[in-house]
Amino acid sequence: MKKFIGLTAVVTAIAMTSPVYSSGFLDEYANQAQQENASFNGFSVERGKALYLTKHATGKAETPACTSCHTNSPTQSGNTRAGKTIAPLAVSASPDRYTDKRKVEKWFRRNCNSVLGRACSATEKGDFITFMLTQ
Repeated sequence: MKKFIGLTAVVTAIAMTSPVYSSGFLDEYANQAQQENASFNGFSVERGKALYLTKHATGKAETPACTSCHTNSPTQSGNTRAGKTIAPLAVSASPDRYTDKRKVEKWFRRNCNSVLGRACSATEKGDFITFMLTQ
């Protein structure tokens, strides 16, 4: 429990200085996650990292993981399958990355369907952004 409280404090401190926090994304995702799962106990950097790095077998064969286009390091630029450069996902490298709700939702919708073969849950979205806040 101590580890979780300490991690929550660190993520909260980072989030409060990030544009993503001021736009209410994490609060909104937390409310949705609580509705999806009554035992929701906060977002997790570890789950976000696992979501980002894991090769999933449920989406498109050419995009089994986020890293298929975004590389293993979220602080580095990635490339689309067509060769177009993608800005880094990490907040430290792209501070404005998660400031426009419409764009964030658009890319979650497209990428979750491509990688997972389904929409991401609110918990997965919050975990992913929480991980990106630490990068």
